Order: sequence, then C-alpha cells, then structure tokens
Amino acid sequence: MTMTVFLGLSATELLALASAVVLVLARWLPPGARRPCAWAGAAAFAVSAIVAAVLGIRWQLIPVLAGGALALAFAVPGLLGRPARRARWWLALPGSAACLALVLAGAVAAWALPRPVFPEPSGAYAVGTTVMQWTDPDRAETATSRADDRRTVVVQLWYPAQRDPAARRAWYLGRTAEEAQLVARGEAEYLGLPGFILDEAARAGTRSASDVPVAARGGRFPVVLFSPGLGGVRTQSTAWAEELASRGYVVAALDHPYDSAVVTLVGGRTIRTRVASTGDQAEDDRRAAGWTAVRAADLGFVLTQLGRLDRGELPGLLAGRLDLRRAAATGHSLGGAAALQAARQDPRFAAVIDIDGFPRDPAPQPFHQPVLALTHDVQPGEAPDYIPRLTRVLQLSTATSYRLTVPGSAHLTFTDAPLFLPPLPALVGSLGRTAGPRITAGATAAFLDAALRGESGDLAAALSRYGHLTVL
Repeated sequence: MTMTVFLGLSATELLALASAVVLVLARWLPPGARRPCAWAGAAAFAVSAIVAAVLGIRWQLIPVLAGGALALAFAVPGLLGRPARRARWWLALPGSAACLALVLAGAVAAWALPRPVFPEPSGAYAVGTTVMQWTDPDRAETATSRADDRRTVVVQLWYPAQRDPAARRAWYLGRTAEEAQLVARGEAEYLGLPGFILDEAARAGTRSASDVPVAARGGRFPVVLFSPGLGGVRTQSTAWAEELASRGYVVAALDHPYDSAVVTLVGGRTIRTRVASTGDQAEDDRRAAGWTAVRAADLGFVLTQLGRLDRGELPGLLAGRLDLRRAAATGHSLGGAAALQAARQDPRFAAVIDIDGFPRDPAPQPFHQPVLALTHDVQPGEAPDYIPRLTRVLQLSTATSYRLTVPGSAHLTFTDAPLFLPPLPALVGSLGRTAGPRITAGATAAFLDAALRGESGDLAAALSRYGHLTVL
C-alpha cells in the first residue's frame, strides 16, 4: 500500500510533482542554470514516472504527469544543445502557465480527495469485523414485483476482538478489493460524480481485522444497530463503529437493498439504489416516509437475528457474547429517522441515537427510550421545520432526551466523509478532517455509557463539551 507523506501524495508522487515544476520553470531561469536544472528535472521526472507506473498511477497524478511531460517535450531541444531559436517570452508564457496549472491541479486533487486514514481507536479492545446476510421470510421485498422475493439485508458487525498483529486488515468499502471498488463507483454515480472520484476510498484499509476471534474478556457486550443515510452504505461511519467497538460495544450496520447506493449479496449479485427524488416536495416526503418504514422494520429484524446469533441458532463468531437487553437503535440522516421509528415500534431497543435525521414517522406517538439527537449547525433560514419537528418528537419520549448541536458542523461531519472528501465547510463542515468523527464518537459513547451501561456521572456536562445542548 502506498504511504502518503504530504498533501495526500507519496514520496514518489512528490518527486514527480517537484520535478515537473522544475521542468516548467527551467525555461525561465538564468541562462547558466537552465540546462543543469532541466537535466535534473528530466531525470527525476523519468524515474518517478516509471516507479509510479509500476506501483499504480492514481488518477490525481495524471495531470501532474501530463504537465511534466509537456514541459519535458519543450525542454528536450535545450537538453540536446542550445536551440537555434527560442520562442519569445510572450509565446512561451501561456504554455508554461498551462503546464504549471496541470501540475498544480493534480496536487490540489490529491489534497482534496486523499486516501482516508482512519484514526486509531482509543478503547481497550482491538477491533474485529465480519459481514453477514440475512433474509426475512415474513416480509416481501416491496421494491420488486416478484411475489417470492423476500426482504434481504447485509449486516456488518464491528466487535471487541483479540489482538492479532498478523491479522488482515479489512477493506473500507467492501469484503474484497473488487467489492470496495464497486461500492466506490456506485456511491460516486449516486452523487452524480465521475466514477473514479472515490477510487482512493476504495483502496483504503481500516483499523479492523476481518473475522478474528472475539475478545476473551468482557462478558456480553451491548449492541448498537446503525442505519446509514439515504443512499448510504453500511461502512459510511466506520471510524465511529471502530471506536465504539474498541470501547466494548458491538456495532451492527445495515445495507438496505434498493436504498443503499450499492449492495453486493452473497454470490455476487449487485443491487443498485432505486431511490430518486421527484422534485415534488409532497411526493418526496411520502416516499421518504415509506423508505423510513422499511428501514425501521429492517432494524427490528436484525435485532431478532442478533438474538438468534447469540443463542447459537445462526452461525457466527459472537454466540453467547451479545447483550440484547442493552441494544440501541441509531442512524444517520434518513437512518436516524428510521432509528426513531424503530424504537417507537419496538420496545426491545433501550436507547436511540438520531444523527442529524429529520423525523419521518407519519404518526409519532409516545415512546419510553431516551434519545440523543446530534444536529449539524443549522443556519438561519435553513430547513425551518427541522429543529421544531425534531424537538416535538423528542418531547414524546417519557425519558430524558438530549439535542446536541455541534458548532462548525455540516450534515456529513458525522460520517467518515471528512476523511476523504474536499474540506469544504458546506460539504463536511469547518472542523477539519478528524474532529467530526472524534466528536461523533465521543458524544455518542458518553450517551451510550449512561443509557446502556448505567454509568453514573453528569451526562449533560459530558455532552456539553461537544456543542450546544438542550435537555428535554
């Protein structure tokens, strides 16, 4: 795996960038320095280009190599001997500027869209992960017209594990490199972006080890179910899941077929999303309520399957290690709405975390679980119904609930997106690459420790460290 050292570039790529810049600028140096600098730039550029080709050229490096190659072509006559005639400066300047722009564009792309580096989990446990697929025989798949098609979900578990330095680290976006690439391309297409944009995320590894034994100590672990955002995939909050698992929780994240951008089933069948906006607000709200209801049912079904897994009725690593009496329904965006609805419908959930999700339950009713609602920094005039409706739903809980607004955050701040998307405030907030995942993990862990483990302490004070808190 290529190690990045600066601006999202590896040492080889930095050499290619620097040598390309030298080739572009050599023409503008004093006469005595032109040929030596051009020779040095050409040699370094050739070596770095060859090494990059052997290791695999990332798309961000293509503009750098193109700009350097053009500059090298213009420098060749000077390298072979003083040219008989040099282009006038006003003719050469646009060419040099174009080459330099290409080189710098590649550097900016590498900085803006780096390979994500996941934070080291801070808990006492190593983290393992495994993927399962379950079919609900009692529910028809409403997204298809086949009468015999049953609802199937893919679930990824992160859990406290035994430490094994030799264990293979899991890919970020899939069970295999091929699945990770497929998911990355599907997510990019869902967002309306070129398919190659998320290639670096597809190549990323995580802090989890695949299918390693469960930690020998710790007894039974509380369980946290997670539903991703609209069109999102089960791995979209891996940094958060790994942090919770290192602290002694089992996190079960769902892929919702026909909703998640891409879902790969056992056997290789791929299901693309059928979620689409119509542009009509009333119709889109109706559809969102339907998608939320399906997701809420998925969460309840997975909780049932986890109970069967714990009892040994289903194969898996975690038999006898799950405490389903301490289970939380959580989710981001539409997944947060689904978590609220699932908890209202299913008293087996002991707590709820809604991560920036607009409530979609068409018939909200009182429920007994405590709720933590994380919201982004809503600006005046933005989504005027969001906070009032969320507050009304939270007030339906018979337990104390909390709404925490994180300053400087955006909707994607609470996911892995800041680790690998451009650091634009409107997109991922203004907290930097790592603060969003850290705040999300810290706030939710404090809430779960109180709600599921009964740990005493001033929860309001702990949550207030991360933003503006309203206690309901």
